[in-house]
Amino acid sequence: MNKVQNVRGTYDLYGEAKRKAKKVIATGSQIVEKYGFEEIETPIFEFTEVFSRNLGDTSDIVTKEMYCFEDRGGESLTLRPEGTAGVVRAFISEGMQQNLPVKLYYAGPMFRYERPQKGRQRQFTQFGVELLGVETPQADIEVISMAYEFIENLGLAGTVTVEINSLGDKESRDCYREKLVAYLKENYDKLSEDSKTRLEKNPLRVLDSKEECDKEVVANAPLYQDSLNEESKKFFDTVLKGLDALGIRYRVNNRLVRGLDYYSHTVFELVTDKLGAQGTVLAGGRYDGLVEQMGGGQVSGIGWACGVERLSMLLDSNMPLPRPIAVIPLGEDTQMQALKIAYDLRKAGYFVDQSYSGNIKKRMIKANKNNACKAVIIGSEELALGKVTIKDLDSGDQKLVPLNELKEGLK
Repeated sequence: MNKVQNVRGTYDLYGEAKRKAKKVIATGSQIVEKYGFEEIETPIFEFTEVFSRNLGDTSDIVTKEMYCFEDRGGESLTLRPEGTAGVVRAFISEGMQQNLPVKLYYAGPMFRYERPQKGRQRQFTQFGVELLGVETPQADIEVISMAYEFIENLGLAGTVTVEINSLGDKESRDCYREKLVAYLKENYDKLSEDSKTRLEKNPLRVLDSKEECDKEVVANAPLYQDSLNEESKKFFDTVLKGLDALGIRYRVNNRLVRGLDYYSHTVFELVTDKLGAQGTVLAGGRYDGLVEQMGGGQVSGIGWACGVERLSMLLDSNMPLPRPIAVIPLGEDTQMQALKIAYDLRKAGYFVDQSYSGNIKKRMIKANKNNACKAVIIGSEELALGKVTIKDLDSGDQKLVPLNELKEGLK
């Protein structure tokens, strides 16, 4: 009989790792809600077309990484590999275009069949935001500042760098595509087989290739900035001035691109050198053509997403549970009163741990093992007088207090 174990590329999240992941999501939610974003939860699986139209037929995610299956009705369904497509599908199918702008955020599991590596698994958690219906660069500034504030509130501002670039408008993109195709054709024999296919169908996808031979070619490819028209330069300049005004440090990275046609103007990443070669912990950009591509009309969009597990790995490793109060009854006749005291303390906001069996010695050992700060000891004689004992488990001091003053005594 084989060992009972998890599937490769998946993991059991518990203990401190789970507490870190919860902190990332809770911090992100708190920050983005201050900016007026509301949470949305989309299905874990969608019709395959939702992702193939969004991500492109030549992307690695579509061709190699999506978990697709056919249901009993013969429909092709896919476990979501990322969050934006589902949110945009909901935006269209739920008729949200009537109330622009729309600000949404999400958190949940995503699935990609890729080689597991540090902080990257086949099932992973993503936190992200989408702002739909704002064409002006002020949206870009706000979304980037929101991402930076999120990272800052996690205590990671000193370990993460904002990298930013502009892809310009459609005119600039078409100009760049022409230059890129000419360059790639000159280096056709050096490209991987996948990139040779991409060159015919979607040449910008070559820029996203992970193959070393493609990376060498791309390193000397034309720069996007040389193809930007005046309007695109003005848009990008406004974004950078806005970040300067907010005191957000950044680095313009002229090699930072997105290979999909619906991206335009601002793209950005927050990167670190703490996680090896793949150092991006948050990535985003403006996608003014996506809603239209998915059948929803011309609506601007910008957003970002982060891998919760990767961000969690950067957090302080010391993230203990709150220290509880141990409630310890002495004898069977005080058990019920101990349950009531524990219940009342929890309702008052205290963290309470109560062992269910054993003599006082065993229960005190358990309380210390659980890092309890105080113990409420309930003896039958004291209880008859309406009192209980509070023991400080750090100093060893203890005192007898009236039961109706217990909450005050614990402070």
